[in-house]
Amino acid sequence: MSLETTIIQISQDARKAARTMAAVSSNQKNKALLTIAEIIKKNAPSIQAENAKDIEIAKTNGLTPAMIDRLTITDKVIDSMAHGLSFVAGLEDPVGSLSDSSIRPNGLEIAKMRIPLGVIGIIYESRPNVTVDAAGLCLKAGNAVILRGGSEAIHSNMALASVIEEGITEAGLPGAAVQVIPVPDREAVDILLKQEESIDLIIPRGGEGLIRHVVALSTIPVLKHYKGVCHAYVDDRADLDMAVGITVNAKAQRPGVCNALETLLVHEKVTEKFLPLVHGALTKARVTLRGCEKTCALLPGIESATPEDWDAEYLDLILAVKVVRDMEDAMAHIAVHGSNHTEAIITSDYNKSRRFVREVDASLVIVNASTRFNDGGALGLGAEMGISTSKLHAYGPMGIKELTTTKFVAWGEGQIRS
Repeated sequence: MSLETTIIQISQDARKAARTMAAVSSNQKNKALLTIAEIIKKNAPSIQAENAKDIEIAKTNGLTPAMIDRLTITDKVIDSMAHGLSFVAGLEDPVGSLSDSSIRPNGLEIAKMRIPLGVIGIIYESRPNVTVDAAGLCLKAGNAVILRGGSEAIHSNMALASVIEEGITEAGLPGAAVQVIPVPDREAVDILLKQEESIDLIIPRGGEGLIRHVVALSTIPVLKHYKGVCHAYVDDRADLDMAVGITVNAKAQRPGVCNALETLLVHEKVTEKFLPLVHGALTKARVTLRGCEKTCALLPGIESATPEDWDAEYLDLILAVKVVRDMEDAMAHIAVHGSNHTEAIITSDYNKSRRFVREVDASLVIVNASTRFNDGGALGLGAEMGISTSKLHAYGPMGIKELTTTKFVAWGEGQIRS
């Protein structure tokens, strides 16, 4: 069977499974998730044996220690995957819920019903635990899912696919509800992206290069997130001690993630007091600053920012700093250089905060808190598939509800339209 035929068959099988999944009860979905969790724990030795093959190949191919760390399925990762499935099983099922109900003048009752998206294709890199996390979220939302992990994790992902299939079939669900593409060829992704008759949505998770490749080739709608160039604006009405704490947390608590702070914008009226304060705190956190001309004048010895720095997602202990005239100037900078991910304002001025929240375009706009809170768990979603910086159909962290959509339903008593 050719690669194209294989991918087409996987997609068609997923479409059939999706029809069944749309009608599955919450209890049956939860039973499947809990069964998979138990089978993962029971099969930990065989999963880790397959994972060891990927690690050995990764070392031979010269992958970095950080990449190998993300690839490794430790006992802790096994427990985390199982716990994650149990947690998702405990979340409220949105499928079938009704909202926005009304009665028309002719007596027709109208409402919106939440339904699964259908078939979701997920393309991701490195972490094999994504295979389980994504499968669990998609199943709970009543979808079928096709998973294509990175070639560096092919043995791990196939081992996980086997236990997932065992779990869902034991629970009485169609085995094709979760499928992992069994070949590492890059061509498989390109073929998958053309199956618009069978697949409803593509979610790429990985570096900017992967996501741009997917967007360029896909004939299927794509939920994308190119990068996280997140800003914090320190207003002239800010509590400066609060601003220092927020800045250090947003930049240094976990610098290699998409919701970490990358550019700090500071109102010119508070620079002389604030910049030395925040510089001292950031230096203790081993953060390197790259400043505009005014910043460098106040903080001799720091690096000068280049035009490229204002668009950089460092994912490292590096922070760009720019002095701005006022909030208007800060918002103008964000409009040009932001990535629609996370933007923060630190101010005690209520009117300014309201205006910033209303006018700044990002999946999360936050007042007087760290950008690090743009996360499904932190925002109360329980779990997330990733963070969307596109607006159709979800904007921000994607939990179970965001893996569904709505349709209109109507109840009548013989009404006809004249």
